[in-house]
Amino acid sequence: MALHEPLEIAFAPTPPSLRSRPPLSSLLPTMDALTLIGVSAILGFPLVSIVYGVVTFLILNGDSSRKYRINPRLGDEAGWLLGRVSVALLVLLSVGWVAQLAHIDLLGSGIRELTQVGLAVAAAVFLGRGAAYALGRKAKERGLASERTLIVGDGELATGLAETFLEHPEYGLRPIGFLGRPLVRHVALPLLGEVRNVERVINDFEVRRVLVAFGEMRDQELVTILRASERVPAEIHVVPRFFELSGVPQGAPVDDVAGIPLFHLRRPALRPGARFQKRAFDMVVASTLFLLSLPVFAVIALAVRLSSEGPVLFRQKRVGLNGNLFEIIKFRTMYVNDESDTAWIAERDHERVTPIGHILRAASLDELPQLINVMRGEMSLVGPRPERPHYTGRFSETVSRYDDRHRVVGGITGWAQINGRSRGLDSVPERARLDNYYIENWSLWRDLVIVARTVAVLFRGR
Repeated sequence: MALHEPLEIAFAPTPPSLRSRPPLSSLLPTMDALTLIGVSAILGFPLVSIVYGVVTFLILNGDSSRKYRINPRLGDEAGWLLGRVSVALLVLLSVGWVAQLAHIDLLGSGIRELTQVGLAVAAAVFLGRGAAYALGRKAKERGLASERTLIVGDGELATGLAETFLEHPEYGLRPIGFLGRPLVRHVALPLLGEVRNVERVINDFEVRRVLVAFGEMRDQELVTILRASERVPAEIHVVPRFFELSGVPQGAPVDDVAGIPLFHLRRPALRPGARFQKRAFDMVVASTLFLLSLPVFAVIALAVRLSSEGPVLFRQKRVGLNGNLFEIIKFRTMYVNDESDTAWIAERDHERVTPIGHILRAASLDELPQLINVMRGEMSLVGPRPERPHYTGRFSETVSRYDDRHRVVGGITGWAQINGRSRGLDSVPERARLDNYYIENWSLWRDLVIVARTVAVLFRGR
């Protein structure tokens, strides 16, 4: 489809002030730092206020769930702020209490003083955040921090969103056009192409926000397009269907814009910071486990060598990140055969498993060499279980969203594995859903929970 001209106004080139992310991204952490330093200064910089300020700052700004809010207000954020300040207070109270039991004056003050400092910090954070939200709205209203916004949709809801943001610059979103079908509209904005052009349009027009409204495209097609565009430098918000019936979940991912809820797609596992955290976690844990397991490696290697002819390690091609192939490593548990790349485990004759192989499989010790894959960066401790190319091609054609699992590095264990969906051809669709759910809702805490539950499952012999 050719690009259509604007209906009433000419499409302006990108002004210099909009060619990069607006400076508001640093407003909140800057205001938090200033208010916390101010509290310490007023109190005379006692050690307890400095420590409390640092802990509070890290807790407030370590959570990115509020970072992309369209219209943050102190009244809406009060509960979240109070919870985070309370967590910081509880952390220091616990440390102080333990220190007192050991007769150590760790923070230079007692529990009472710490509580007083906590109340002062809470008040300062509320005042600072309220001021930051007000300054942010003023900056947006004056066009100092507007973000170029693309609206995906071609119906009444899409045009209503465009009109709302054009009439209310304090939201900080500047609509530049639509993606969808060429319909008659009353909004002076161009049609920039079809929905499948979203990635190209985002890059060509330096879009920073994408709002997905209802349109003629089926949900399945839209999900495919949006997932294919997940790495673009734009934040994506979706209007939930049937939002008029209420019941839309509230919280950090949801903004209310003139009665229209906009749900922010977090894409946590795909952000650079998250990938760095996950990689650092993998390297620390995998290298530690590898060093601690070296005696076990030696014993298992000797047992496998003595059990039957063939190599100690079993190597097999698997499909990893972005569909790239890598070689997974395991301890060999079967007699050497030529069918391992195409035979499903349920089809195998268990007589092919060696005596030591039965033991290794029961305890999942045959997976230990995959720590080497993790240290190489080919796998993660937690993620979708990588499959063989023969079956990946087959499942990609028959299982909905199967290829979407390859957006992240495969794992030794995963959300599907701890939910009992690691065996059987009939479980593949559910495994794909569970794996994609994990990707959409990733957090470092969730990885820790999966690792802990994996250990529990192994101890129960499942």
